[in-house]
Amino acid sequence: MRVLEQLEPKKVFRYFEDICSIPHPSYKEKKISDYLVNFAKEHGLEHYQDDLYNVIMIAPATAGYENEEPVIIQGHMDMVCEKEPGVDIDFENDGLRLMIEGDYVTAQGTTLGGDDGIAVAYALAILDSPEIAHPRLEVVITVSEEVGMEGASGIDLSMLQGYKLLNIDSEEEGVMTVSCAGGNSSICHLPVAYEQADGVQLHVAVKGLKGGHSGVEIDKGRANANLVIGRLLLMLERKGHTFGIAALGGGAKQNAIPREAEVSLVCAAETKDALSATLTETMTELQHEYAVTDPDLCMELSEEPVSGVPVLTQQSARAVSLLVNNLPSGVQAMSANIEGLVETSLNMGIMELDEKELHLEFAVRSSVISARDSLTERIRQMVEYVGGTVDVTGIYPAWEYKQDSVLREDAVRIYEKMYGKEPAVEAIHAGLECGILAGKIRDLDGISIGPDMIGIHTFEEKLSIPSTRRVYEYVLELLKCKHN
Repeated sequence: MRVLEQLEPKKVFRYFEDICSIPHPSYKEKKISDYLVNFAKEHGLEHYQDDLYNVIMIAPATAGYENEEPVIIQGHMDMVCEKEPGVDIDFENDGLRLMIEGDYVTAQGTTLGGDDGIAVAYALAILDSPEIAHPRLEVVITVSEEVGMEGASGIDLSMLQGYKLLNIDSEEEGVMTVSCAGGNSSICHLPVAYEQADGVQLHVAVKGLKGGHSGVEIDKGRANANLVIGRLLLMLERKGHTFGIAALGGGAKQNAIPREAEVSLVCAAETKDALSATLTETMTELQHEYAVTDPDLCMELSEEPVSGVPVLTQQSARAVSLLVNNLPSGVQAMSANIEGLVETSLNMGIMELDEKELHLEFAVRSSVISARDSLTERIRQMVEYVGGTVDVTGIYPAWEYKQDSVLREDAVRIYEKMYGKEPAVEAIHAGLECGILAGKIRDLDGISIGPDMIGIHTFEEKLSIPSTRRVYEYVLELLKCKHN
């Protein structure tokens, strides 16, 4: 029994439900990619699938549109996989459990993948509807967007004829994005050493943070769980406590502000109460600081006696604490050109400690490439100072504003005609694949749109049903627009 079968547009929600039933986390897109290839074969479409599992599907123009410029419809097939604590799901093998809550589609205890499954569903619904008028359509569905836009970076677009790009990877109806930040993934490695310790192990879990997308909510001042752990370690050091770090970790995605993090500390039995008191006192201070942005911030403490537990040596522990507390994170600069736009930021999205190293991953963003590169070098300088190394991957360019855009003019005019008001035309701090595609397609003329979504990249993600319908109708009107 389908959950979404009564929703309109029927084909859009039918394909969206199909997509949600197929596991498609980043780097595990083969199943959904093969599904798209099979769709193309069943509908007799020219299609391509590369070694990365990117898929391109091409449909000829319908009658009367043969002389119109082709339109590229673009989105990505991977999703961010986050789940509520205690939810039993294997994202590599299980489909999502969809629900309807009022005017929204959501998933039980997990992310929904509306970012960007809805783009794929729109494209398939259009390709499966011969009655829809359109010019030549070139549908480009990429992989690994959520982990550095690697699919867009590696895709071959030489078979495309179009230069008009309709990217469907935005989350607010009535907002037309026409420029975005560039960025990279800066991955830090700090070798560590261990020694044995006895005593009491205190397990500290930081929970209840709001988190969010590091390109969308980075300016909200929300707490980063990894940095909260760093603050706890710093105050323990400042108060003169003696302890060893046995475990440390937090965050799951570079581009998601961490909601949870944890650390395990080993101390002498006679000092555990004092250490616990400092942890509680520091957490109370943090709860006061983040009372508005993260009102549910909390800490869970548990303890157990241990013997012969590996903990970081004093030298390694100090280096770890130094990096977690002093590497830049959050908003670094606001745009001087566009009011309210974050120019440069970074997010410590992943913190992992294993038997060999501390592993930190940052999503670095800026609409000014020199600022992006300078920030990256600041990270490298500090990490190398304490004996570590930094790998910079997934470098992508900014998508610059196009002064003369026929597509943007059409999109604004049609929106005003349909809804009686002007859409918001803006730049964003988040990265979009448009920047990478602009480097591959000469004179690219693009916009990014999408239906209303709430809580993307979190297990509270929701997709608006009426907005999904309206934006689909808007896309169809855009495709009908004629110039020849």
